[in-house]
Amino acid sequence: MKTNNVILETATKVIVFIILLFSVYMFFAGHYEPGGGFIGGLMASGAIVLLLIAYDIKTVTTILPFDFKKVTAVGLLFAAGTAAGGLLFDKPMLTHWFTYVNPPLLGKMSLHTAVLFDIGVFLVVVGVTMTIIQTIGESE
Repeated sequence: MKTNNVILETATKVIVFIILLFSVYMFFAGHYEPGGGFIGGLMASGAIVLLLIAYDIKTVTTILPFDFKKVTAVGLLFAAGTAAGGLLFDKPMLTHWFTYVNPPLLGKMSLHTAVLFDIGVFLVVVGVTMTIIQTIGESE
């Protein structure tokens, strides 16, 4: 039974966009300030859960046609690969490298392999959280 929640659905579209933008900000701020892949992933999962509350699980599945178990697997591959990457160069596990680049218009930026690790953590958190939520939601 579909109820008419025009106000909730309209507000959700705006709020989800804001939450996802803040999630991306928290992801990138995590290298120099509190934040990172875990917090960004939790916020992104919260935005998806808000979509599930405003709409139903079938609508959200059509919007986001991901198998979140595979998202978790890809995240684990990223995190484990970058964590073990140092071992390939005879360095301790979780050794990360960085360099500085000067792209036009952006100025001096640093590139870190820790970003790849955080992407993995982000994907694992989103994948696990959404798998749990979908499993709970499908059983009802």
